[in-house]
Amino acid sequence: MSRNEEYGDLLQQLDAERLPQHIAIIMDGNGRWATRRNLPRTMGHKAGAESLRRATEICREIGVKVLTVYAFSTENWQRPQDEVDFLMKLFAEYLRREIKTMNDNQVRLHILGETAPLPPAVQRELAAALSATAHNDRMILNIAVNYGGRREIAFAMRQMAEAVARGDLSPQDIDEAAVDGFLFTAGQPQPDLLIRPAGELRLSNFLLWQAAYSEFYFSDILWPDFGKRDLLTAVLAYQKRQRRFGKI
Repeated sequence: MSRNEEYGDLLQQLDAERLPQHIAIIMDGNGRWATRRNLPRTMGHKAGAESLRRATEICREIGVKVLTVYAFSTENWQRPQDEVDFLMKLFAEYLRREIKTMNDNQVRLHILGETAPLPPAVQRELAAALSATAHNDRMILNIAVNYGGRREIAFAMRQMAEAVARGDLSPQDIDEAAVDGFLFTAGQPQPDLLIRPAGELRLSNFLLWQAAYSEFYFSDILWPDFGKRDLLTAVLAYQKRQRRFGKI
């Protein structure tokens, strides 16, 4: 039995009153996981998709309201074309395969990022998944694809400028709450806990606005090996912290 198949002891330690409402994860380390096993990088991405399934399951199980995962950045288009093509195909397959599971567990899919540049096949699967899960209300799964934090903020600024030009928004009314309303995460709570596996210690252009007061948790475990027990360990570490939001 693997180290991640049993986690009841950690569930018992959780404080149900101090659970993060929103967990964000940078799914990092797929390529290194495959390289260490002398496998193609594509096999690392497939294993990473299974880790996403596990993360979604445990978040739903413990009552997390929003899970956001960084799947494909605006910079990832610069990777070798065969790897990009595989990632797009894998994303389409994931969407098609997971619709029933999301519906069974009342998980609503939401996309962060600009979807127009995605291949037509991906856009079709995406539209079907968004429509099929639109009424689910137990948990939101945000998948950040063709996403960049700076581009998101620029997109929000552009949308606000257009609203001002139409007369729908006064410049005097632009505050932090107004900006929140133009982001891809509009209407959702800010991420309480941001997890980055695989040993890197940076944000990589992920949720730059939303993560202003997130608690960060870093792990050396590569994403394909990051299981339910590891995620619960991160939540327990979060629960031991004192969040002051700039106050004493």
